[in-house]
Amino acid sequence: MKIAIAQLNPKIGDLTGNAQQILQAAQQAVAGGARLLLTPELSLCGYPPRDLLLNPSFVATMGTTLKKLARDLPPNLAVLVGTVEENLKANTTGGKGLFNSIALLLGGQVKQVFHKRLLPTYDVFDEYRYFEPGLQANYFTLDDLHIGVTVCEDLWNDEEFWGKRTYAVNPIADLAILGVDLIVNLSASPYTVGKQQFRELMLKHSAVRFQQAMIYANQIGGNDDLIFDGCSFALSRQGEIISRARGFEADLVIVEFDEKQRDFKLGTVAPAYQSEDEEIWSALVLGVRDYAHKCGFAKVVLGLSGGIDSSLVAAIAVAALGKENVFGVLMPSPYSSEHSISDALALGENLGIKTTVLPIAEPMQCFDRSLAELFAGTEFGIAEENLQSRIRGNLLMAIANKFGYLLLSTGNKSEMAVGYCTLYGDMNGGLAVIADVPKTRVYSICHWLNRQGEIIPQNVLTKAPSAELKPGQVDQDSLPPYEVLDDILERLIHKHQSAAEIVTAGHDAVIVDRVIQMLARAEFKRRQAPPGLKITDRAFGTGWRMPIASSWVALKNASQAKTNPTPTLVGKDGKDANAQIK
Repeated sequence: MKIAIAQLNPKIGDLTGNAQQILQAAQQAVAGGARLLLTPELSLCGYPPRDLLLNPSFVATMGTTLKKLARDLPPNLAVLVGTVEENLKANTTGGKGLFNSIALLLGGQVKQVFHKRLLPTYDVFDEYRYFEPGLQANYFTLDDLHIGVTVCEDLWNDEEFWGKRTYAVNPIADLAILGVDLIVNLSASPYTVGKQQFRELMLKHSAVRFQQAMIYANQIGGNDDLIFDGCSFALSRQGEIISRARGFEADLVIVEFDEKQRDFKLGTVAPAYQSEDEEIWSALVLGVRDYAHKCGFAKVVLGLSGGIDSSLVAAIAVAALGKENVFGVLMPSPYSSEHSISDALALGENLGIKTTVLPIAEPMQCFDRSLAELFAGTEFGIAEENLQSRIRGNLLMAIANKFGYLLLSTGNKSEMAVGYCTLYGDMNGGLAVIADVPKTRVYSICHWLNRQGEIIPQNVLTKAPSAELKPGQVDQDSLPPYEVLDDILERLIHKHQSAAEIVTAGHDAVIVDRVIQMLARAEFKRRQAPPGLKITDRAFGTGWRMPIASSWVALKNASQAKTNPTPTLVGKDGKDANAQIK
């Protein structure tokens, strides 16, 4: 039997368009001799549909679209489609009103419906908000072949692999007990760096443990802050990868199952990515492309400061949308260095994008005059510095509004973590492209990007990073060196280490405490930031749910008595890390 894996890029809520994608994949599958076609989790409505599921008409239209799709599909092709099913017992026995389901379509009809059994509620997932878990093992018979059906999280509960159980049941073990011939998993698994290697390792363990041939079908595309990488694959009973689809691209691969051997024959295996930098680059390019197109934008605008962050975002935008659709705006102030302007112009020339220069000295003077009486008797400081960023933010928003462009924000994760960014200034935008990329990784990706020739100007890679809001300013006036800061943040945010543990790892206790304070106190800024593309397992977005009005983080992690000297670390908007937010 030939089985086709359709690695689709659905648009959330576009039921007709998504059904058309499935129909086109079905036609390709039939042309390739396939008997069965797999599509991703919730492929009919797109994942994650979130509170669209609370709209009864949306659910009803999905059911109507599913039946029409069944009639339109090639009659001899069996197709598994991700959809939702009403829980008809909910009003009498309790429970959620919907199931996260897989429908088996064949011969113009909906033959069977299977329900997802394990519903995740961690990180970006909130499936218990909408769905009731299925209670039984799912399988169907096609041409005397018994095929087990699982949905995404159903794979992620092997107690031997994890050393524990998160859920009471293991759907893979249940299907193995039933003696199915192979197991398919239909997923919408968001990308994080290195996740594909982990998926393959985890499924290899299950394949070998249960002596089961397995197929993993994943969606691709960007949906809001989430990016889906695809990389669908099939495993033999010995845990060998016998086929893999391309990453971050729509694809259709066909694998052949040998019924006598109860195993797959070797197929086409797309190569794995050679480095994390290449993988992250591919993810961000897809994320920008889909966010723009799915939100109805053809062109983007961004500020070019001559720094490394805006340089990387511009390069990503060009790769995603084409150089003709990227507009760079230089906004020098009296404090801007000559190399900032020349570096930004050199980047624009390297990328082939249109640029313009809008000096902000005159608007700065207008603001100074307007505030002169109110600010009389005070020293020039953070408030005046941040006016520069807010003037730039207003100019960029005016351009975006006037021409219908999407404004890209260019702040990185290190800055977002400690609040080294300005509300209503450099945080303005419709999408924060690198908000989940630490500063040290920004440099790493730029060096990777330049491996075959200069795209990012060399001076951008070597000069000290600076916001240039006052003469001679560099980031390290206010922050620890980025390699130190990023390691502390990695331990705090991703590894959940206490201050004492981080100090034991070799970091200065005073700096650790200050970073903890800044991380906690910048929460009010992050809550007002544009959506940021997620590339790690702990991003400041959908899955980050921290209170704003809280002192717990700082108190809990205090590493030592306050008898030590405490240097003042100032955020980019002037918030003293030791001062209470007002």
